[in-house]
Amino acid sequence: MDARLAQVDAVVHLAGVNRASDPAQIERTNLWLAQQLVQSLQRLGRSIPIVYGNSIHSLGDSVFGAAKRRAAEILADWGRGSGAPVVNVLMPNLFGEHGVPNYNSVAATFCHALARGESPSVVDDKELPLLYVGEVVDRLLDLAVDPEPGQITLPGRPTWVSDLASRLTAIAEGYRSGQLPDLSDPFTKQLFNTYRSAAFPELFPIRPTPAEDPRGRLVEAVKGGGGQTQVFYSITNPGFTRGQHWHRHKVERFLVLAGSGEMRLRRLFTDEVVTFPVTGDHPAIVDMPTFWAHSITNTGTEPLVTLFFADELYDPGNPDTIPEDV
Repeated sequence: MDARLAQVDAVVHLAGVNRASDPAQIERTNLWLAQQLVQSLQRLGRSIPIVYGNSIHSLGDSVFGAAKRRAAEILADWGRGSGAPVVNVLMPNLFGEHGVPNYNSVAATFCHALARGESPSVVDDKELPLLYVGEVVDRLLDLAVDPEPGQITLPGRPTWVSDLASRLTAIAEGYRSGQLPDLSDPFTKQLFNTYRSAAFPELFPIRPTPAEDPRGRLVEAVKGGGGQTQVFYSITNPGFTRGQHWHRHKVERFLVLAGSGEMRLRRLFTDEVVTFPVTGDHPAIVDMPTFWAHSITNTGTEPLVTLFFADELYDPGNPDTIPEDV
Protein backbone atom coordinates (compact mmCIF):
# COMPACT_ATOMS: atom_id res chain seq x y z
CA MET A 1 0.00 0.00 0.00
CA ASP A 2 2.85 2.40 0.78
CA ALA A 3 4.35 1.85 -2.67
CA ARG A 4 1.07 2.56 -4.44
CA LEU A 5 0.05 5.54 -2.29
CA ALA A 6 3.43 7.16 -2.86
CA GLN A 7 2.50 7.56 -6.53
CA VAL A 8 -1.10 8.82 -6.41
CA ASP A 9 -2.64 12.29 -6.14
CA ALA A 10 -5.83 11.19 -4.37
CA VAL A 11 -7.56 8.08 -3.00
CA VAL A 12 -11.10 6.96 -3.82
CA HIS A 13 -11.78 4.44 -1.04
CA LEU A 14 -14.44 1.92 -2.13
CA ALA A 15 -13.16 -1.25 -0.47
CA GLY A 16 -15.33 -2.86 2.17
CA VAL A 17 -17.41 -5.80 3.38
CA ASN A 18 -21.18 -5.56 3.49
CA ARG A 19 -22.10 -9.19 4.11
CA ALA A 20 -20.49 -11.99 6.08
CA SER A 21 -21.54 -15.12 7.96
CA ASP A 22 -19.99 -13.56 11.05
CA PRO A 23 -21.33 -9.99 11.62
CA ALA A 24 -18.18 -9.17 13.58
CA GLN A 25 -16.19 -9.57 10.35
CA ILE A 26 -18.19 -6.73 8.76
CA GLU A 27 -17.20 -4.34 11.53
CA ARG A 28 -13.64 -5.61 11.86
CA THR A 29 -12.77 -5.47 8.16
CA ASN A 30 -14.29 -2.07 7.37
CA LEU A 31 -12.47 -0.46 10.30
CA TRP A 32 -9.23 -2.27 9.47
CA LEU A 33 -9.30 -0.99 5.89
CA ALA A 34 -9.67 2.63 7.02
CA GLN A 35 -6.93 2.19 9.61
CA GLN A 36 -4.52 0.65 7.10
CA LEU A 37 -5.10 3.51 4.69
CA VAL A 38 -4.51 6.16 7.36
CA GLN A 39 -1.43 4.43 8.78
CA SER A 40 0.14 4.16 5.32
CA LEU A 41 -0.43 7.85 4.60
CA GLN A 42 1.03 8.72 8.00
CA ARG A 43 4.17 6.69 7.29
CA LEU A 44 4.55 8.45 3.97
CA GLY A 45 3.76 11.87 5.40
CA ARG A 46 1.29 12.47 2.55
CA SER A 47 -1.75 14.72 3.04
CA ILE A 48 -3.65 13.82 -0.11
CA PRO A 49 -7.43 13.92 -0.61
CA ILE A 50 -9.53 10.89 0.33
CA VAL A 51 -12.97 10.36 -1.19
CA TYR A 52 -14.75 7.72 0.88
CA GLY A 53 -17.51 5.74 -0.82
CA ASN A 54 -19.89 5.48 2.13
CA SER A 55 -23.54 4.35 2.24
CA ILE A 56 -26.80 5.90 3.37
CA HIS A 57 -26.98 2.84 5.65
CA SER A 58 -24.32 4.54 7.78
CA LEU A 59 -27.16 6.74 9.07
CA GLY A 60 -28.82 3.67 10.56
CA ASP A 61 -28.02 1.13 13.26
CA SER A 62 -27.27 -2.00 11.22
CA VAL A 63 -23.90 -3.70 11.74
CA PHE A 64 -22.84 -2.67 8.25
CA GLY A 65 -24.06 0.91 8.70
CA ALA A 66 -22.32 1.33 12.04
CA ALA A 67 -19.07 -0.06 10.63
CA LYS A 68 -19.16 2.32 7.67
CA ARG A 69 -19.92 5.24 9.98
CA ARG A 70 -16.99 4.44 12.27
CA ALA A 71 -14.66 3.98 9.28
CA ALA A 72 -15.69 7.43 8.06
CA GLU A 73 -14.84 8.85 11.49
CA ILE A 74 -11.35 7.32 11.34
CA LEU A 75 -10.72 8.98 7.98
CA ALA A 76 -12.20 12.30 9.12
CA ASP A 77 -10.00 12.33 12.24
CA TRP A 78 -6.92 11.80 10.08
CA GLY A 79 -8.05 14.59 7.77
CA ARG A 80 -8.43 17.05 10.63
CA GLY A 81 -5.01 16.14 11.98
CA SER A 82 -3.17 16.18 8.66
CA GLY A 83 -5.02 19.03 7.01
CA ALA A 84 -5.96 16.78 4.07
CA PRO A 85 -9.45 17.09 2.54
CA VAL A 86 -11.62 14.06 3.31
CA VAL A 87 -14.99 13.70 1.55
CA ASN A 88 -17.53 11.32 3.07
CA VAL A 89 -19.89 10.42 0.22
CA LEU A 90 -23.17 8.79 1.25
CA MET A 91 -24.43 6.71 -1.67
CA PRO A 92 -28.02 5.41 -2.09
CA ASN A 93 -29.10 2.14 -3.72
CA LEU A 94 -26.87 1.74 -6.76
CA PHE A 95 -27.56 -0.20 -9.96
CA GLY A 96 -25.81 -0.66 -13.28
CA GLU A 97 -24.27 -3.02 -15.80
CA HIS A 98 -23.04 -6.44 -14.64
CA GLY A 99 -24.45 -6.16 -11.13
CA VAL A 100 -24.53 -9.46 -9.24
CA PRO A 101 -28.08 -10.76 -8.63
CA ASN A 102 -29.20 -11.31 -5.05
CA TYR A 103 -26.22 -9.25 -3.92
CA ASN A 104 -25.54 -5.85 -5.52
CA SER A 105 -29.07 -4.56 -6.05
CA VAL A 106 -32.69 -5.51 -6.59
CA ALA A 107 -32.31 -4.22 -10.16
CA ALA A 108 -29.62 -6.82 -10.83
CA THR A 109 -31.84 -9.52 -9.33
CA PHE A 110 -34.82 -8.55 -11.49
CA CYS A 111 -32.71 -8.27 -14.67
CA HIS A 112 -31.16 -11.68 -14.07
CA ALA A 113 -34.60 -13.27 -13.67
CA LEU A 114 -36.10 -11.55 -16.72
CA ALA A 115 -33.14 -12.47 -18.93
CA ARG A 116 -33.86 -16.11 -18.12
CA GLY A 117 -37.56 -15.91 -18.90
CA GLU A 118 -38.63 -15.67 -15.26
CA SER A 119 -40.82 -13.02 -13.60
CA PRO A 120 -39.36 -10.66 -11.00
CA SER A 121 -40.59 -11.38 -7.51
CA VAL A 122 -41.41 -8.39 -5.29
CA VAL A 123 -40.99 -9.56 -1.70
CA ASP A 124 -40.88 -6.25 0.15
CA ASP A 125 -42.46 -3.41 -1.82
CA LYS A 126 -40.97 -0.16 -0.62
CA GLU A 127 -39.60 3.07 -2.05
CA LEU A 128 -35.85 3.04 -2.76
CA PRO A 129 -33.56 5.88 -3.82
CA LEU A 130 -31.98 4.47 -6.99
CA LEU A 131 -28.84 5.92 -8.59
CA TYR A 132 -26.95 4.69 -11.65
CA VAL A 133 -23.41 3.66 -10.79
CA GLY A 134 -21.95 5.50 -13.80
CA GLU A 135 -23.15 8.82 -12.37
CA VAL A 136 -21.59 7.92 -9.04
CA VAL A 137 -18.23 7.14 -10.63
CA ASP A 138 -18.19 10.51 -12.41
CA ARG A 139 -19.02 12.31 -9.15
CA LEU A 140 -16.36 10.44 -7.15
CA LEU A 141 -13.67 11.22 -9.72
CA ASP A 142 -14.68 14.88 -9.81
CA LEU A 143 -14.41 15.02 -6.02
CA ALA A 144 -10.96 13.41 -6.15
CA VAL A 145 -9.78 16.23 -8.41
CA ASP A 146 -11.72 19.03 -6.68
CA PRO A 147 -12.57 17.76 -3.16
CA GLU A 148 -15.33 19.24 -1.03
CA PRO A 149 -14.37 18.30 2.57
CA GLY A 150 -17.17 17.06 4.74
CA GLN A 151 -20.20 14.89 4.09
CA ILE A 152 -22.05 14.74 0.78
CA THR A 153 -25.24 12.76 0.15
CA LEU A 154 -25.81 11.70 -3.46
CA PRO A 155 -29.53 11.90 -4.25
CA GLY A 156 -31.26 8.87 -5.71
CA ARG A 157 -34.44 8.65 -7.74
CA PRO A 158 -37.31 7.56 -5.43
CA THR A 159 -38.67 4.37 -7.00
CA TRP A 160 -41.02 1.73 -5.63
CA VAL A 161 -39.73 -1.82 -6.02
CA SER A 162 -42.98 -2.78 -7.79
CA ASP A 163 -42.52 0.09 -10.27
CA LEU A 164 -38.95 -1.03 -10.94
CA ALA A 165 -40.22 -4.56 -11.65
CA SER A 166 -42.86 -3.21 -14.07
CA ARG A 167 -40.37 -1.00 -15.91
CA LEU A 168 -37.82 -3.78 -16.35
CA THR A 169 -40.51 -6.28 -17.37
CA ALA A 170 -41.71 -3.94 -20.13
CA ILE A 171 -38.12 -3.44 -21.32
CA ALA A 172 -37.48 -7.19 -21.38
CA GLU A 173 -40.72 -8.09 -23.16
CA GLY A 174 -40.14 -5.56 -25.93
CA TYR A 175 -36.46 -6.41 -26.29
CA ARG A 176 -37.16 -10.07 -27.06
CA SER A 177 -38.25 -8.92 -30.54
CA GLY A 178 -35.57 -6.24 -30.75
CA GLN A 179 -37.77 -3.32 -29.68
CA LEU A 180 -35.98 -0.53 -27.87
CA PRO A 181 -37.57 1.49 -25.04
CA ASP A 182 -37.82 5.28 -24.98
CA LEU A 183 -34.12 6.10 -24.77
CA SER A 184 -34.80 9.83 -24.46
CA ASP A 185 -35.45 9.25 -20.73
CA PRO A 186 -32.04 8.86 -18.98
CA PHE A 187 -33.43 6.61 -16.23
CA THR A 188 -35.07 4.26 -18.76
CA LYS A 189 -31.83 4.16 -20.75
CA GLN A 190 -29.85 3.26 -17.62
CA LEU A 191 -32.30 0.47 -16.79
CA PHE A 192 -32.13 -0.78 -20.38
CA ASN A 193 -28.33 -0.93 -20.36
CA THR A 194 -28.49 -2.73 -17.01
CA TYR A 195 -30.98 -5.31 -18.33
CA ARG A 196 -29.01 -5.87 -21.53
CA SER A 197 -25.86 -6.65 -19.53
CA ALA A 198 -27.79 -9.54 -17.96
CA ALA A 199 -29.21 -10.70 -21.30
CA PHE A 200 -25.98 -10.62 -23.31
CA PRO A 201 -24.82 -12.76 -25.04
CA GLU A 202 -27.33 -15.57 -24.35
CA LEU A 203 -30.27 -13.79 -26.00
CA PHE A 204 -28.33 -12.86 -29.13
CA PRO A 205 -28.55 -12.63 -32.00
CA ILE A 206 -32.13 -11.39 -32.23
CA ARG A 207 -33.61 -12.71 -35.47
CA PRO A 208 -36.33 -10.48 -36.96
CA THR A 209 -38.96 -12.01 -39.23
CA PRO A 210 -38.50 -10.73 -42.80
CA ALA A 211 -41.57 -9.50 -44.71
CA GLU A 212 -41.49 -10.66 -48.34
CA ASP A 213 -43.62 -9.94 -51.41
CA PRO A 214 -42.96 -9.70 -55.17
CA ARG A 215 -41.05 -6.46 -54.56
CA GLY A 216 -38.47 -8.19 -52.39
CA ARG A 217 -37.65 -8.36 -48.68
CA LEU A 218 -38.03 -5.91 -45.81
CA VAL A 219 -36.30 -6.45 -42.46
CA GLU A 220 -37.13 -4.16 -39.53
CA ALA A 221 -33.88 -3.28 -37.77
CA VAL A 222 -34.98 -0.68 -35.21
CA LYS A 223 -38.29 -0.07 -33.50
CA GLY A 224 -38.47 2.28 -30.56
CA GLY A 225 -38.98 5.85 -29.52
CA GLY A 226 -37.19 8.88 -28.13
CA GLY A 227 -33.58 9.94 -28.08
CA GLN A 228 -31.35 11.17 -30.85
CA THR A 229 -31.20 8.62 -33.63
CA GLN A 230 -28.43 7.95 -36.11
CA VAL A 231 -28.92 5.14 -38.64
CA PHE A 232 -26.30 4.55 -41.31
CA TYR A 233 -24.67 1.82 -43.37
CA SER A 234 -21.14 1.00 -44.42
CA ILE A 235 -19.53 -0.95 -47.24
CA THR A 236 -16.45 -2.80 -45.99
CA ASN A 237 -14.01 -4.30 -48.44
CA PRO A 238 -12.93 -7.96 -48.04
CA GLY A 239 -10.39 -8.48 -45.26
CA PHE A 240 -10.91 -5.09 -43.62
CA THR A 241 -12.20 -4.45 -40.08
CA ARG A 242 -14.28 -1.62 -38.64
CA GLY A 243 -14.91 -0.68 -35.04
CA GLN A 244 -12.24 -1.62 -32.48
CA HIS A 245 -13.73 0.62 -29.79
CA TRP A 246 -16.22 0.62 -26.89
CA HIS A 247 -18.86 2.92 -25.42
CA ARG A 248 -19.83 4.01 -21.91
CA HIS A 249 -23.48 4.81 -22.54
CA LYS A 250 -24.21 4.81 -26.28
CA VAL A 251 -26.71 2.23 -27.54
CA GLU A 252 -25.45 0.80 -30.84
CA ARG A 253 -26.88 -1.91 -33.12
CA PHE A 254 -25.36 -3.73 -36.14
CA LEU A 255 -27.27 -5.50 -38.95
CA VAL A 256 -25.51 -6.99 -41.99
CA LEU A 257 -27.50 -6.44 -45.20
CA ALA A 258 -25.22 -8.12 -47.74
CA GLY A 259 -22.02 -10.13 -47.76
CA SER A 260 -20.42 -12.24 -45.04
CA GLY A 261 -18.75 -11.03 -41.89
CA GLU A 262 -17.81 -11.71 -38.32
CA MET A 263 -18.72 -9.58 -35.31
CA ARG A 264 -16.41 -9.91 -32.31
CA LEU A 265 -17.00 -8.53 -28.81
CA ARG A 266 -14.88 -8.62 -25.67
CA ARG A 267 -15.94 -7.42 -22.24
CA LEU A 268 -13.38 -4.97 -20.87
CA PHE A 269 -10.74 -6.38 -18.51
CA THR A 270 -11.39 -9.93 -19.71
CA ASP A 271 -9.91 -12.15 -22.43
CA GLU A 272 -13.13 -13.92 -23.47
CA VAL A 273 -14.30 -12.97 -26.96
CA VAL A 274 -17.88 -13.55 -28.17
CA THR A 275 -18.08 -14.15 -31.94
CA PHE A 276 -21.14 -13.93 -34.23
CA PRO A 277 -20.78 -15.06 -37.87
CA VAL A 278 -23.31 -13.02 -39.87
CA THR A 279 -24.52 -12.84 -43.47
CA GLY A 280 -26.99 -10.80 -45.45
CA ASP A 281 -28.85 -13.99 -46.40
CA HIS A 282 -29.93 -14.62 -42.81
CA PRO A 283 -30.57 -11.24 -41.14
CA ALA A 284 -29.37 -11.11 -37.53
CA ILE A 285 -29.32 -8.17 -35.13
CA VAL A 286 -26.43 -7.86 -32.68
CA ASP A 287 -26.23 -5.02 -30.14
CA MET A 288 -22.94 -3.69 -28.81
CA PRO A 289 -23.32 -3.61 -25.00
CA THR A 290 -21.70 -0.80 -23.07
CA PHE A 291 -18.21 -1.66 -21.74
CA TRP A 292 -17.61 -4.26 -24.50
CA ALA A 293 -14.97 -3.63 -27.19
CA HIS A 294 -16.38 -4.60 -30.58
CA SER A 295 -15.49 -4.93 -34.25
CA ILE A 296 -16.85 -6.25 -37.55
CA THR A 297 -14.69 -7.89 -40.24
CA ASN A 298 -15.51 -8.75 -43.84
CA THR A 299 -14.70 -12.47 -44.05
CA GLY A 300 -16.09 -12.97 -47.55
CA THR A 301 -15.06 -12.11 -51.09
CA GLU A 302 -17.80 -9.55 -51.76
CA PRO A 303 -18.41 -6.12 -50.19
CA LEU A 304 -19.95 -6.31 -46.71
CA VAL A 305 -22.96 -4.00 -46.34
CA THR A 306 -23.88 -3.25 -42.71
CA LEU A 307 -26.64 -1.10 -41.25
CA PHE A 308 -25.80 0.72 -38.03
CA PHE A 309 -28.02 2.37 -35.43
CA ALA A 310 -26.94 4.67 -32.58
CA ASP A 311 -29.20 6.51 -30.19
CA GLU A 312 -26.89 9.54 -30.10
CA LEU A 313 -25.61 11.82 -32.82
CA TYR A 314 -21.83 11.72 -33.03
CA ASP A 315 -20.33 14.60 -31.06
CA PRO A 316 -16.59 15.13 -31.71
CA GLY A 317 -16.34 16.98 -28.39
CA ASN A 318 -17.87 14.07 -26.46
CA PRO A 319 -17.79 11.08 -28.81
CA ASP A 320 -18.21 8.25 -26.27
CA THR A 321 -16.10 6.14 -28.63
CA ILE A 322 -13.00 4.84 -26.85
CA PRO A 323 -10.42 2.98 -29.00
CA GLU A 324 -9.81 -0.61 -27.88
CA ASP A 325 -8.85 -3.69 -29.90
CA VAL A 326 -11.06 -6.71 -29.40
